[in-house]
Amino acid sequence: MLDRETRCYSGEIRAEQQDTHATRIMGYGSVFNSRSEPLWGFRELIKPGAFDGVLNDDVRALFNHDANFILGRTMAGTLALSVDERGLQYDISAPDTQTIRDLVLAPMQRGDIDQSSFGFRVAQDGEHWYEDDEGIVIREIHRFSRLFDVSPVTYPAYQDTDSAVRSLKAWQEAKETGALQHAINQRKARERLLTLLNV
Repeated sequence: MLDRETRCYSGEIRAEQQDTHATRIMGYGSVFNSRSEPLWGFRELIKPGAFDGVLNDDVRALFNHDANFILGRTMAGTLALSVDERGLQYDISAPDTQTIRDLVLAPMQRGDIDQSSFGFRVAQDGEHWYEDDEGIVIREIHRFSRLFDVSPVTYPAYQDTDSAVRSLKAWQEAKETGALQHAINQRKARERLLTLLNV
């Protein structure tokens, strides 16, 4: 089973004060068909439909992926998730506490926090690795098996990277093994041809 991973996206969140003194935090946890910044030797691309099987998961909205700072939860009705043509949207009804106002909302309203992130697990057959025309390794994700959280974040930190790196290494090994097997098959074919020509 693959481990939990997180990814971060820039400039995708905003906070709005409502008449009822509640504050809504809205943003995109992920955008489709947009290459990530270089990760650990590859770039990532999330395809439309990747979130289709996980929108009903019990997802939390956290600040900086920290369970001590919970902003909302789908099962409580304080976090709503949806998907549009752009990506995964979230709408949080933030708690009206001094801690959240000071730590999250005030910095967001000043523009100090403007990035979103999400925690996920890729389905076992939910990714495709390839090299593009420029030799850049691409991890294309077309299905998640779990969505853990969406989070406004201070830094675009990529946490829990082991599963992505393991997946990249497995693809590279399969590619190298395939190239080696192809070379062996070509050599055997040449040897058979030379044998036939000498007979």
